[in-house]
Amino acid sequence: MSGHSKFSNIKHKKEKADAAKGKIFTKIGKELMVAVKSGGPDPVNNSRLKDLIAKAKSNNMPNDTIDRSIKKAAGDLNGINYEKVVYEGYGPNGVAVIVETLTDNRNRAAANVRNAFTKGNGNMGTSGCVSFMFDEVGQIMVEKSAAVDEDELTLLALDAGASDFVAEDEGYTITTTPAAFSAVRAVLEDAGITMVSAEVEMVPQTYASLTDAEDIKKMHKLLDLLDEEDDVQEVYHNWENEDE
Repeated sequence: MSGHSKFSNIKHKKEKADAAKGKIFTKIGKELMVAVKSGGPDPVNNSRLKDLIAKAKSNNMPNDTIDRSIKKAAGDLNGINYEKVVYEGYGPNGVAVIVETLTDNRNRAAANVRNAFTKGNGNMGTSGCVSFMFDEVGQIMVEKSAAVDEDELTLLALDAGASDFVAEDEGYTITTTPAAFSAVRAVLEDAGITMVSAEVEMVPQTYASLTDAEDIKKMHKLLDLLDEEDDVQEVYHNWENEDE
């Protein structure tokens, strides 16, 4: 990971998110709604919904809030239909950026994302212009603790279908293919393993550095503007120095 800790970066992102719990819950609520409409309200028969419930819990979303979101979606199948639209582009000095949205208005989402790129001294590109620089993988983070034995966790994860297991100072990163993610996460959950994060993500193959102070300022502005957009669900980029 180019000399920096993925585990630390994940914890840092979660700490930043703690300051905006309401917005995080709203985003997860939209994902829950889409999952219920496409696969039904029963997580036993809807693996996507089951994964999202785990994601919601890892973000400290209350159980009653999760239940309300699922029941609302199940009882409102003719309500708002959100469409997943992915935008790609470049930040300052060519930093690769992928923006995932769930929107009921493509034109609004495109205009707002384009505006964020422009104000962040970047530009929105065409589909596929940077996604080839990322790998879609399942990533599960487990914090080190006396209750978690590294050898046992390694065997458990690999036997369940994980493709890689990396131990860092603060915790463990378990990598899976997107297809194996649900099964591996479920095995760890059933074993009582507490996960700091468990999601399918776009992970950069290589990282880019920014050294110019103005570029760093603009990159922060781009990410902040995207984070403020209600249509934006996830932002992935290959900027190495975000947390430094």
